[in-house]
Amino acid sequence: MDKVTILLVEDEASLASFIQTELQFEGYQVIWAKDGQEALEKFNQQAIDLILLDWMLPKYDGITVARRIRRENDIPIIMMTARNETTDIVTGLDAGLDDYITKPFEIEELFARVRVIERRLAKQPESVHLNYQELQLDVAKHQVQVGAEAIHLTPKEFGVLHELMKAPEVVKTRDELLNHVWGYEFMGETNVVDVYVRTLRNKLGVAGQYIQTVRGVGYVLREVDGK
Repeated sequence: MDKVTILLVEDEASLASFIQTELQFEGYQVIWAKDGQEALEKFNQQAIDLILLDWMLPKYDGITVARRIRRENDIPIIMMTARNETTDIVTGLDAGLDDYITKPFEIEELFARVRVIERRLAKQPESVHLNYQELQLDVAKHQVQVGAEAIHLTPKEFGVLHELMKAPEVVKTRDELLNHVWGYEFMGETNVVDVYVRTLRNKLGVAGQYIQTVRGVGYVLREVDGK
């Protein structure tokens, strides 16, 4: 594919300059925005493939920017933030983030996350439909339905559900889900999977009950006991 264009939204000039220089050295085209308002303006003016978005920004914060973009576009968004509480992560996921990276971070970790998304952008979608009870998943269209209701999932939530639906009744460990869905050796706690599963269950409503926890191991897709 053509050179990936990244919109870097960061108000700290020295950090933005460092990230921009390193990404350009790796062959990416980088457009810098120093606040939330400028980020939305540049996003609407230019063709962007990926957004690296700081949380704490002047004018509009990162969550506001992500929500506004998500109303009309599924572009990948990686949040860069010093906030790592579970409630903050859930807020970010609800806003439609694909991934997040906690400051301070090593530049190689950021590269790894960008490369995962780059491979996803270049990959031709599979023509696969999966069904489990009232759950329906279309890989090519990146769509999920519960019965007749369409459910909007972030790419990570979609990936977790996809992994579980590929092999119902088979327990997937947290490490397995990290390796398959995140696509790199995750440099953090495996409880990030728990956070995504929680938001996924909430979005699926009653059908979320099929995603069951296996204590000390991971998760499995199966019918609720007694049904």
